Amino acid sequence: MRVLLDTNIIIYREANKPPRQEIGILFRWLDQLHHQKCIHPKTIEEIRRHKDQSVVSAFEAKITNYHQLKTLALESTSISTIRAKYDRNNNDSIDTDILNEVFCQRVDFLITEDRKIHKKASELGILERVFTIDAFLEKVTAENPELSDYKVLSVKKEFFGNLNLRDTFFDSFRRDYKEFDDWFNRKSDEIAYICTSETDKIVAFLYVKIEERDECYSDIVPAFNPAKRLKIGTLKVISNGY
Repeated sequence: MRVLLDTNIIIYREANKPPRQEIGILFRWLDQLHHQKCIHPKTIEEIRRHKDQSVVSAFEAKITNYHQLKTLALESTSISTIRAKYDRNNNDSIDTDILNEVFCQRVDFLITEDRKIHKKASELGILERVFTIDAFLEKVTAENPELSDYKVLSVKKEFFGNLNLRDTFFDSFRRDYKEFDDWFNRKSDEIAYICTSETDKIVAFLYVKIEERDECYSDIVPAFNPAKRLKIGTLKVISNGY
């Protein structure tokens, strides 16, 4: 299989401190499955213009690890239509150039975190061949269970008060619930269940609440019979590929 890697995937891989821990898992899977890691000439040009010289240097040292597309497909009418509809700058144009190779069957898959590329792929009818990192990991894990190295993340009980409320993991809660910090602090002596990554970052959080028989469920239809219940109060999981 020939897998085309978008510019953002290469930058994640070659960064001194990869912003996505799943990037290493992704490349391990590509190697295990003997997929050819392809790179578009426009991606090479983009990376060489990157403002972080450490990324550029790391890429230049490892460029032979990637298969550079030696020829490019002619642009189809469908691609030209997408270009006219969506492309407003040079980056948009490069994204469409990359997508053209998928549309014209020059490569089997494209992996990208760019949501606009996914939108273009949907309109072109090739979304099933364009993946985010997480979606690709889900695909290969499901299709190749015998190759899966199931690393079980240990679940730890911890007091709310011992957790770092300023961890970026909790930012999505703050966006959705403006009183989140106050709520969190009121729970300081209560227990939460967490999983952490190898770098000690929170990747999963669970808070459960015991509700007694007299709990009011008047807003739920059909009505619950009185009973003691265990309720999931808060749950978030961001880790994948384990």
